[in-house]
Amino acid sequence: MSTNESLRNFCIIAHIDHGKSTLADRILDICHAIPKQKMREQVLDRMDLERERGITIKAKAVRLQYHSLTRNQDYVLNLIDTPGHADFSYEVSRSLAACEGALLVVDAAQGVEAQTLAHAHLALTQGLVILPVINKIDLPSADPERVEKEIQKILGEHHLPVTLVSAKKGTGVEDLLERIIDFVPAPGGISNEPLTALVFDSVYDSYRGVLPFLRVFHGELVKGSEVMMFSNRQVFQVGEAGIFTPDMKEVDHLSAGDVGYIACNIKNMQDCRVGDTITLAHHPALQAVPGYQKAKSMVFCCLYPVSTEGYEALKEALEKLQLNDASLFFEPDVSEALGFGFRCGFLGLLHMEIIQERIEREFNLDVIATAPHVVYNVLNKKGDFIEVKSPRDFPSAGEIEEAEEPIVEMKIISPSSHIGGIMELCQEKRGTLLDMTYLDESIVIIRYDLPMAEILLDFYNTLKSISRGYGSMDYNFKGYRSSDLVKIDILVNKEKVDGLSFISHQEGANRRARELVTRLRKIIPRQLFTVSVQAAIGGKIIAREDVAALRKDVLQKCYGGDITRKRKLLEKQKAGKKRMKAVGKISLPQEAFMAVLKTDQK
Repeated sequence: MSTNESLRNFCIIAHIDHGKSTLADRILDICHAIPKQKMREQVLDRMDLERERGITIKAKAVRLQYHSLTRNQDYVLNLIDTPGHADFSYEVSRSLAACEGALLVVDAAQGVEAQTLAHAHLALTQGLVILPVINKIDLPSADPERVEKEIQKILGEHHLPVTLVSAKKGTGVEDLLERIIDFVPAPGGISNEPLTALVFDSVYDSYRGVLPFLRVFHGELVKGSEVMMFSNRQVFQVGEAGIFTPDMKEVDHLSAGDVGYIACNIKNMQDCRVGDTITLAHHPALQAVPGYQKAKSMVFCCLYPVSTEGYEALKEALEKLQLNDASLFFEPDVSEALGFGFRCGFLGLLHMEIIQERIEREFNLDVIATAPHVVYNVLNKKGDFIEVKSPRDFPSAGEIEEAEEPIVEMKIISPSSHIGGIMELCQEKRGTLLDMTYLDESIVIIRYDLPMAEILLDFYNTLKSISRGYGSMDYNFKGYRSSDLVKIDILVNKEKVDGLSFISHQEGANRRARELVTRLRKIIPRQLFTVSVQAAIGGKIIAREDVAALRKDVLQKCYGGDITRKRKLLEKQKAGKKRMKAVGKISLPQEAFMAVLKTDQK
């Protein structure tokens, strides 16, 4: 039997909270990958953020040794545990490219949800073998028969047999491992061909530089080999090759079909890119492995260091995070109010929130983040086409011939009893109904075209509230559509704060402006002088609130006497406050920039 025949590469895909990480724990248990004393829940989720939130953010690879009792043979299993949230779908697409099979895990109580559909579609388009798994069969509300019918609707009648498991109790997991060996094909690839290995992830190590994580398709990687990056022709010497057990463990070589890492003392972070192909310098492959489609940022915001000294540290933090998360985009930016920083692109709001929190925790940096926004297209009166990447670049109304906003195709899966509330929410958000499909009499898939900007305004939380937690959503970028858009500027103490500016549809502009200035009045700290907060479209003020001044009772010491003395003291105080207002600076808290997102909340 060749080395490849005893090897299986597979990943676990599912909707968020359907038990991927728990199933991975049980598989690690059965394969004795981790000593009992070190075993804990979500053992592959290493980040504190992942454990606190109970979600997987980063895909994790692990190599397992498994003895099949039915075949009486030893096998090597390369497992990749993937995230479930839509914002981390790029992690899933990269993991799928390194595998031949996927376990599609579905909750026996909740059934097929939005990301179940999205991930299944991704796996099918990449030609992977899909093994359906119904998890949590031990729950009192479990209904495996209904869920199996739903799986049949998305995978077709001739899908592979469904495995019923309880990842928590370990029921059915050994049967699942036997089915992986039966149905997931052994990886192809020939060890004596020129080396071709796909970089599917990477991390930065202070001592060893950039460590590329790779899947070897052909050839062999040995310590001491000189390897070349296909994209930039940079040559490096392999100082260490290893596998994940799940900790990094050095090995003699990596062969065709293996998943592992190499250390080549790559110091420049730009020299190793996710999706690149690694080959041997003296005997290069003729063509690269097909990489990944470049991630398209959907949500943008600007990050600025609190102090100007933090600019270089923030740049280095973003570069290191980009190594570990190829879907993160950033470029230098400068703001009149906030100084030098970076304009960053993310796949969604949760992705943005996680990156900001990782910068603060892992790199100990305090940053100011502006409110998230999307990219608009504008055709001006001169006939020039402008891509508006930030609200401050949006032209004035008189210069615009036509403005376009990004549209997404939203897929919502919900119990049919909540259709009315969900449709009302989508109509409020200027959505256009495409169609409705019933998975069965109680579960419906609703598809809408929605402006991307409307999803940023607390859409997910409202959907969960309307559907009592049962609704789930997934969306894909569809294109641009003409729209009546205006830019709203926020002035604090008569100074424009570009970090608070936002673009809105004309219809709801006045309402959003009024709600925002009311919210800012409560957030901005009181000063010793009155602070005005105004919203303006062009030169027209459409809303105003005042932050009342902190006052000292200057008349306290006056008891009796002439009114002119009291008037003189009040006039003196008034002149002092006027002078203070002319030189006073307002320090805006981070909540002020996030208030733009919450303007639709009552």
